[in-house]
Amino acid sequence: MTSEASTPSTGAPGDIFATTHWTVVLAAGKRSTPQSDRALEELCRTYWFPLYAYVRRRGHSKEDAEDLTQEFFARFLEKNYLEGLSAERGRFRAFLLASLKHFLANEWDKSRRQKRGGGVTPLSLDWQTADTQFQIAATTEPSPDKAFDREWAVTLLAKVIERLQAECEADGRGKQFTELKIFLTAGKGALSHAAAAKTLGLDEGAVRVAVHRLRKRYRQLLRDEIAQTLADAADVDEEMRALFGAFAT
Repeated sequence: MTSEASTPSTGAPGDIFATTHWTVVLAAGKRSTPQSDRALEELCRTYWFPLYAYVRRRGHSKEDAEDLTQEFFARFLEKNYLEGLSAERGRFRAFLLASLKHFLANEWDKSRRQKRGGGVTPLSLDWQTADTQFQIAATTEPSPDKAFDREWAVTLLAKVIERLQAECEADGRGKQFTELKIFLTAGKGALSHAAAAKTLGLDEGAVRVAVHRLRKRYRQLLRDEIAQTLADAADVDEEMRALFGAFAT
């Protein structure tokens, strides 16, 4: 992988995709390495649910959606399947959905369907949790494309929270994170710093400082996570607006 396509890592140790834009991983298709394979698989494992939800919203049953999503990833991770597809302006989100649409329209032949996992090494995905999550998300019934963007944003935010929690626990601030994480999504003034201070045994001023630092790190990790799914980090602000706009639907 070329150094000019990498950015300084702000991720936790072991975050194998923290320094590499997704386009570099795809470009490695003809010279596949264990690192590039693991990196692409990790991205797919992180963002598979929005694709599953999209397939369900297109009218497929739970069982067919599981088969379709698993088979799509089996082909996607072969990489030669990606040849000839456009990079959708350098956004992994858009590229992945366009690839899925291509697969659903042109590649899926039910007469050749294998049993799940037959002949391939499938991603380990939590189908039971996925169905429950889909049933909850399906209550508002937006269009499949808008629902995909919304589920992508939800998944991305969950990933950022997970990274931030890991950092805090590694620094011995796990209890503090558990108590203060609600401040990350609540509006200013919506929660009581005094109550959190009492629970943590700190003074209110210390809690306000801790919340400020937590929010700052959260924003940094959010931008970092989004940048990892873009070919050009300069598009982070635009991608953030697009993703959070999905919550307005």
